[in-house]
Amino acid sequence: MSSYFSRIVSLIISLWIAKVFLFSLPYKFTNHPDTQHIFSTIGTWMSDTIAVGAGEFFSQYAAYIVGSFELIAASILLIASAIWLLSALNILNKSTVYQPLYFFGGLLSSAIMFGAAFFHLFTPLGITVIHNGVSDGGSLFYAAISILVLGALLALLNIPKRKT
Repeated sequence: MSSYFSRIVSLIISLWIAKVFLFSLPYKFTNHPDTQHIFSTIGTWMSDTIAVGAGEFFSQYAAYIVGSFELIAASILLIASAIWLLSALNILNKSTVYQPLYFFGGLLSSAIMFGAAFFHLFTPLGITVIHNGVSDGGSLFYAAISILVLGALLALLNIPKRKT
């Protein structure tokens, strides 16, 4: 794959991941009823299968913790994209600093969404989240899977090269 093509693919992937993460933050940081439902469902499952304290902690704080990591990942990816765009436009000296940022941001995004996919698949939350009789049609699960896969691809496209 050509270097220019992989940079364009990296940019598109980064913007998609950042969009999904940033658009979900108001739900996570304002204790939205949908967010309460998701994290309390998982917290209840954790209380029943792992430990009551772990489940209660998860129910109370996990949305803020996950949201914070999503904000960090989105910030890293947007900074990497800005550096690449400024370099491509010759506003910034030709820089490859964006590559390790894309790599780390991709890995972090995949790790976050690995957790989301796990909870969708192995807890009562399920692939299709139903809250107050309304189904999300699996959209949260499919978004998580897309970021899990695309984050891994982003990391693969931007593996830091060793200096010899």
